[in-house]
Amino acid sequence: MRTVFRYLKSYWASIILIIVLLFIQANADLTLPDYLSQIVNIGIQQNGIEEDLPQVMRASSFEAMGKLLEMEGAGDAFAVLQKVYTHVTPGSAEADALAKKWPLAKTEAVMSLNTGDKAATDSARKVFLAEYPKLVVFSQMSGVGTTGSAGGTETSVSTGTAPVAPSNQPGGAQSNAMPGLPALDSTSPQAILAQIDSMDPLAKSQLVVKGLQAEFAALGVDMSALQTSYILRIGALMLLITLVSALATILVGYLGSRMAAGTARDLRSAVFTKVEDFSLAEFDSFSTASLITRSTNDITQIQMMIMMGTRMLFYAPIIGVGGVIRALGKASGMWWIIALAVGVLLAIIGLVFAIVVPKFRIVQKLIDRLNLVVRENLSGMMVIRAFNRQDHEAKRFDKANRDLTGTLLYVTRVMVVLMPLMTIIMNVVSVSIIWVGSHEVAAGSIRVGDMMAFMQYSMQIFFAFIMMSFMFIMLPRASVSADRIAQVINTEVSIRDPKTPSQLSSPVHGQIEFRNVRFRYPGAQEDVLHDISFTAKPGTMTAILGTTGSGKSTLVSLIPRFYDVTEGQVLLDGVDIKSLPLAELRSHIGFVPQKSMLFTGSIAENIRYGKESASDDELVEALSISQIMSLAEESPEGLEHQISQGGMNVSGGQRQRLSMARALVRRAPVYIFDDSFSALDYKTDRAIRSALKTYAKDSVIFLVTQRVAPIRHAEQIIVLDDGRAVGIGTHEQLMETCEVYRDIALSQLKQEELA
Repeated sequence: MRTVFRYLKSYWASIILIIVLLFIQANADLTLPDYLSQIVNIGIQQNGIEEDLPQVMRASSFEAMGKLLEMEGAGDAFAVLQKVYTHVTPGSAEADALAKKWPLAKTEAVMSLNTGDKAATDSARKVFLAEYPKLVVFSQMSGVGTTGSAGGTETSVSTGTAPVAPSNQPGGAQSNAMPGLPALDSTSPQAILAQIDSMDPLAKSQLVVKGLQAEFAALGVDMSALQTSYILRIGALMLLITLVSALATILVGYLGSRMAAGTARDLRSAVFTKVEDFSLAEFDSFSTASLITRSTNDITQIQMMIMMGTRMLFYAPIIGVGGVIRALGKASGMWWIIALAVGVLLAIIGLVFAIVVPKFRIVQKLIDRLNLVVRENLSGMMVIRAFNRQDHEAKRFDKANRDLTGTLLYVTRVMVVLMPLMTIIMNVVSVSIIWVGSHEVAAGSIRVGDMMAFMQYSMQIFFAFIMMSFMFIMLPRASVSADRIAQVINTEVSIRDPKTPSQLSSPVHGQIEFRNVRFRYPGAQEDVLHDISFTAKPGTMTAILGTTGSGKSTLVSLIPRFYDVTEGQVLLDGVDIKSLPLAELRSHIGFVPQKSMLFTGSIAENIRYGKESASDDELVEALSISQIMSLAEESPEGLEHQISQGGMNVSGGQRQRLSMARALVRRAPVYIFDDSFSALDYKTDRAIRSALKTYAKDSVIFLVTQRVAPIRHAEQIIVLDDGRAVGIGTHEQLMETCEVYRDIALSQLKQEELA
């Protein structure tokens, strides 16, 4: 994965922006359940009353509270309230201003909150929250309540030790089981005060809200409008937060996709560039099918991982940790439900992880195998049909296809089980929260909105772990793909430019010298070429002859450094080719491979592959020498005649001649023809060789062949047998001194033709 991370460095700004956006989105998503609980708790249950210290109170209620505090001997506490409240009389300018929201201020004295001194306001709030519930209880027990009439009603609070006598039950105590209030065990004022002090803070807050609802109604406030206004305000805020979250999601998706696509592009470019630098030794380590899979399927896996990971890897932890903190803040008594659900979920994910991950490595290998079979079938279709092996190849493909399908189905079945299990766990968690939460709501420990928020937070936590689980499943497969790509990118290229390159003298003559050359393939135990020494001079043809497997193609592959010699030296104009830059060395060589390879495009484009700046006249000359000009002349498009992929729309002989033209257009000092005349008839072969004597009269020509007839007039013939040069000389010399050459010649030509 380190290799992939290197290609992410250029996107550091996008990564930082994505993290910031995900943090904003996660906080927005975590805020929504809290606002929902406010709508339920405040908007619905509290009629939209959110103040814990009312802005306006009736003067009569304020005085009743003062009497209550005097009964408790807490006159100092009442002084704290008096410090922040101002008495407003009807008819004053301030009363007229308050009357817009609090209509009673027009006809009755009220107390207005002054919030200028924050410290004093905070102190007053503490006193109010502690003492106001007592006023509410005594008001209801007296049968009067805090609502009174529009003109004001005295709240009956006894300052002695006698029981509070309700107005509707002279001489006796009212039943203390008041709707919405906790049951009181005594009618003694002091005992009631002590019992209220020991109440749960949530129960006290419910008493405050109950009293303020009555108080606000008495002040002439439209409670229905107040409730609707609060719900609409919080709802609008939730909508705005949702829009912010949606915008962040869109931006994260855009940036993540852009980063993933860019990284995939860079990786494909890196793999392609690296493969272009491979020598034949490195190509032997990777099959073509495997390189194609690595450049497509494996990079696609990484692209998907980056695209999903940029969101999940950062978003899931933020939402998970934030959800736990906020959930415990709403209902800490139900923490064990989340812990138990997450524990079960992690156990299931761990089990799936252990089963699935090893299969991903097998999947990638099976994709390689399927690509190999498909590639061989497509490229070898003519051979398959010629030998009626369609059924055999169909079975071979079917096996590769079924092996891949079976493994993918196994992985899919295991992963499919996750969703039903997760759904069951989620439903169990929801039912558990409702069951436990309803009991706590009944006991007054939490409110309904808090229970609902806790349920939503638990779902967010749950989904965070689900997202992380999917990442844990995607990551191994992407890791396998990353390792496979890293194998290509990190492969040490055995043939590279020298650190201190030498320079060839100008002009380059092209003299090639092999000096005690030995060569063995990487990892092989024995040499395939043994102590080869010879010199090929400009203006001469050096033919390399030998039986199949004698090392002819390997020998000429050492000249352009497709392989490097194991021992000895290959020199160009007296300079060791290992000390020359590869581009410079190969620019002086016109190479025609044993297997002719053409590219999709026109004839002109294929020939200019040898020399990009070649003019049309140069193209025509190269095509004429290669005896293939007729292909362009017979086509209406001329030099723009299109060649299909691999040259499949031309014959084998035409492919060879086009390959020759591509090499000849370079006018190189060295030409290598690796068995390039095998598909040509004798007449065409002779015409090309005759034209070459003039066209390349100053160049060194290497001709690899198994036929004696075309090379009888070569200036130098090298005979290879099992990697050894068993004869070097002219045709006449070798007929006398080299038994291997003589046997080959006699097997191909009549005695009179050898003269």
